[in-house]
Amino acid sequence: MPEGHTIHRLARRHAKLFGGQPVRVSSPQGRFAAGAALIDGHVLEATDAWGKHLFHRYGSVSGGDNPPGAPRESGLWLHVHLGLYGKFADGLLPAPEPRGALRMRLASEQNWLDLRGPITCDVITRAEKDLVTAALGPDPLRPKADPGLALAKLSRSRVALGALLMNQTVLAGVGNVYRAEILFRHGVNPYLPGRDLDPAVWLDMWDDLVRLMRAGVRAGKIITTDPADRDRVSGPARRVDAYYVYRRTGEPCRRCDTPVRHEVLVGRNLFWCPRCQPAPAGMMIPGELS
Repeated sequence: MPEGHTIHRLARRHAKLFGGQPVRVSSPQGRFAAGAALIDGHVLEATDAWGKHLFHRYGSVSGGDNPPGAPRESGLWLHVHLGLYGKFADGLLPAPEPRGALRMRLASEQNWLDLRGPITCDVITRAEKDLVTAALGPDPLRPKADPGLALAKLSRSRVALGALLMNQTVLAGVGNVYRAEILFRHGVNPYLPGRDLDPAVWLDMWDDLVRLMRAGVRAGKIITTDPADRDRVSGPARRVDAYYVYRRTGEPCRRCDTPVRHEVLVGRNLFWCPRCQPAPAGMMIPGELS
């Protein structure tokens, strides 16, 4: 599933390609036909991203001109959540012939944008958008996001941090890769209960997430390793050098050579180094003998 940096990057790209222009919107597949009709011909006024949710704002009147005295944000919002299989593609016109399960096609005078396989593709009001975002935790990529809101939930929970960091109501935009890597970078065991995390460590983790995820937006990919910990210490990070523990089951830890562990936690694959991320005394870890 795309993580938050991908969604923020898409929001910027869509604004660059289509912002301020009237767009034609259709649903070749038919599942989004009613929603497409609501925004077809309207101007894309802005884009927004919160965690794994992408939004387009359209003017409430065709051509983008709202009635006199109407608030600027009186229009409609396109809400997209890609889920595991959703994907955008774009290019210069002419667009290719629609094929397969094409949920939405958007086109301006120069560009086209296709959406396939999302779990959510709806047209909603501003009030409905506010309900969606109100249910989400702070997003490290949003200006003025408050890490204290996530800390308040972490500090009250007995649930393992490895699960809490994937809970979008606690922390928005972090997925499996950032979850595994940020815990490793700060030496935190993924099975540590949220309430046992030192608040100072959390604030360090937050600042690190902000830095890593911003870099992900710029590069279009996740790189979490420091140059000194890569097999090739100079030049751009190769894909094989990108992560410390994610998908490296059984491989030697980049810092201590201990084999990377793997378990399934809340239905998702979890990776960590048992030496660099030691469990507190007396805490049982799945797969370990008592």
